[in-house]
This record gives sequence, structure tokens and C-alpha cells, in this order.
Amino acid sequence: MSAPFSLLKLTFLIAILAAVGQMTQTMYVPSMGYMAHEFHVSAASMQAVMACYLIPYGLSQFIYGPLSDRLGRRPIILAGLIIYVAGSILALFSHNFHLFLVASFIQGMGIGCGGAMARTLSRDCFSGPELHKVNSLISMCLMFSPLMAPLLGGYLTEAFNWRSSYLFLALFSIGVTIIMFTHMTETLPKEARRYDSVATSYRYVMGNRQFQGYLLCLVATFAGVALFEAAAGVLLGGKLKLPATTVSLLFIVPIPGYLLGAAMSSWIAARHSEKRALNFGLVAIAIGSLIIFIPGVFGFTNAVSLVGGATIYFLGAGVLFPAATTGAISPFPQHAGTAGALLGGIQNFGAGMATLLAAMMPAQNQLPLGALMLAMSLLAVMGLHRVNKTPLPPDALGSTL
Repeated sequence: MSAPFSLLKLTFLIAILAAVGQMTQTMYVPSMGYMAHEFHVSAASMQAVMACYLIPYGLSQFIYGPLSDRLGRRPIILAGLIIYVAGSILALFSHNFHLFLVASFIQGMGIGCGGAMARTLSRDCFSGPELHKVNSLISMCLMFSPLMAPLLGGYLTEAFNWRSSYLFLALFSIGVTIIMFTHMTETLPKEARRYDSVATSYRYVMGNRQFQGYLLCLVATFAGVALFEAAAGVLLGGKLKLPATTVSLLFIVPIPGYLLGAAMSSWIAARHSEKRALNFGLVAIAIGSLIIFIPGVFGFTNAVSLVGGATIYFLGAGVLFPAATTGAISPFPQHAGTAGALLGGIQNFGAGMATLLAAMMPAQNQLPLGALMLAMSLLAVMGLHRVNKTPLPPDALGSTL
């Protein structure tokens, strides 16, 4: 099998695996008003669905990562997908809000395998500047799923009902399970597997100051993205009373910003420096947050500032994710599963806690969203400040520096 074909095959498998989780996170957003009405809860309470999904999605990765370092990647992926399918079927037939939250929890717990393995599989096969390029390519591919999901969810809701979105997710995940079972080969040979204790592996990875700084940056940046995804449906559909199809179209407008940022990430690093790429991303997410925050200070909520600010924020996130992910996992070729689990687990757990906090706050205007996104931008700055204070080993980032 030629190297380009290997890259294409790996990218495709990672993309469809991660797409299951990302589509679940955003597909129901245009339907939040309909779901709230059927479950007899407030529109703001629907943000708890994302929290109940993201928290186990993050925590389960702490289990999947070390297990994959011992058992291999393939069995972990298949087991997680089966759990996810069960959760999707339960969500499809739930007629009680609390049971639906349980189903979302099971979905997140299952597809956490995809969150951990999406980072781990690329590290198994690539390193140095190639790893950064692969991460940028994968980041671009992964954003097509949240680009399509709310649009598809909105039209399915208008044509049938909101449950049709969960029927689609169940069928799609079954298809991905079949593809993984028949086409995925193991990327971690037995002789390369680690049998250290879980605690030892986690201490080794978390003790690295470079990893700590990049981790904080990734957690904060992703939390800002998740906050917008959770609040957009409430503000655009609940506050501004826009129809589901309009909400779905507005929801995907910021996604091309992320695609552009991911395409720029490795280019900026190669033409200038890794630090320049990271700083560009930080400035963009801060500006995007301010565009949402400032109108909220005056009590306003409008689609232009919400979507425009989110587009600039997503541009910065697109630059930051591949660069920071590459910087975080590069030092750990023998602990890729553990490092990937920590990145994905803490990142998504942090985003889940942020959306849970947002669900407890009144959504009278866009001020709470803008304030929380701005706070996440400042945390990302703190994370990269820690990286810059840490002396890097010569081969930490290969030749991408």
C-alpha cells in the first residue's frame, strides 16, 4: 500500500470515527425548541443535553487511552462504538427528559473512544512536521461533520420531527462500526504496547510542563466553541424566534472560519514559526469573543454579532487546534494513547462543565455567552504563556519550529 493511500485511508477512518461524536454534539441544536416543548422543559434547560454528553465523552477517554496502549486501538474503537449505538437507540425512543439525558450520557461514554483515538492513530503513524500536516488535514476533515450536522438536523426536523435526527445517528454509527470492523487494521503492534500502571503513565505525561500548557490552551479554546454551540440554538431559536432551518444555516456559518484556520495553521508554522501560528490563533479567539461580548454588555442580542464573532473565534480555533495538539503529543511516541486520552478527556470534560455552567445562567441576551468565551480566551493565553516559559527539548516539535 503506497504512502499517499495510507494517509488517505487513515484520514478517512479518523474522520468518520470522529464525525459520529461531533455530529451528535451539534445535530440537535436547530431542534432544541421543539425538544424543549415535547419534554416540557425550558429552552435553556436543553443546554444540559450537551453537558450530559460532553462530560462522559471526556471522562471515558481516560479509560480508553491507557487501555488502547495495552490492548491495541482496534478493539477499543469497536467496543466504544457498540456502546454508542445502544445510547442512540435509547435516545431515539426516550419520552422522558431525564431518560433522554441518560441516553446522551451513554452516547458520550461510548464515542469517547473516537475522541481519544482520533489523536492517537495519527501519532502512531506520523511524527514531526508530517504530524502537524496530518493534524491540520484531519482538523479540516472533521469540521465537515458539524458543518453538515445542524443543517441536516434542521431539515430532518422540519420534514419529519426531531427524532429523525437520532434515527440518522443510530444508522450512521452502525455503518461506521461495520466499516471499522472490516477495514481498520491495528496501528499499534504488540511489541510496541506499554504495560506500565495507569497511574505511572498519567504521571509521566502530566508531569511535562509543555503538555500542561498546551492542554490548558486546548481545553479553553474548545470550551469556547462548545459554549457557542450550546447557546446558539437557545439565542437564535428561543430568544430571536428564528425557525429551525434558519438557525441551522446560521449555525454553520462560522465553520468555514475553522476550515480556513486549520488550512493556515501548518502554513504559518512552516513559513514563520510555531509561536507565530499560536499567537495568531490567540488574537483571533480574543477578538471573536469581544464581538459577542460587547453588544451583550448593552443588553443586545443579534444574529450578526453572534455569528460574526463566532466566525472569527472559529478561525482562531482552527489555527490553534492542530498546532497545540501536535506540540502536546509529539514528546510521547510510546504513550500516545495516554497523551491522546488526556487531551481529549480533559478537553471535553472542561467543555462539558462550561456548558453545564452556561445552562444554569439566564440566557436573556448574549452577555453570558460573550463573557464565558472571553474568559476561555484568557485561559488559552495563560496556557501558551506556560509553554513559552518551558525549555523545549530539541526534538519536541521536530522541524516545525
